[in-house]
Amino acid sequence: METRLSAIEIEAFLACHPGWDYRPADGGALHKTWRFADFHQTMAFVNAVAAIAHARDHHPDLQIGYDRCAVRWTTHDAGGVTARDAAAAAEVDALPEAAPPAPGAAARD
Repeated sequence: METRLSAIEIEAFLACHPGWDYRPADGGALHKTWRFADFHQTMAFVNAVAAIAHARDHHPDLQIGYDRCAVRWTTHDAGGVTARDAAAAAEVDALPEAAPPAPGAAARD
């Protein structure tokens, strides 16, 4: 069984990875939301995250909308965030940056 990261280790991760936050509910998770110009860019990002998850055999919770994707990493067996979650989150962070929303594009739910 993997060991959960300490509060200090989580804070160190957050300091190096802007936009991520730690959500303590349900044992704890790393969470970040990306915004995109359109659905096609959103789905390209989702597919890139899926490839990372498949390669690592470790899968995040994803919440997908027209122009956004929220990614949540936690290790259920460990009851919180482990080094495996932090490494996967860092790999997702290394994906090409999300494009800003297109001018005049309205946010959709």
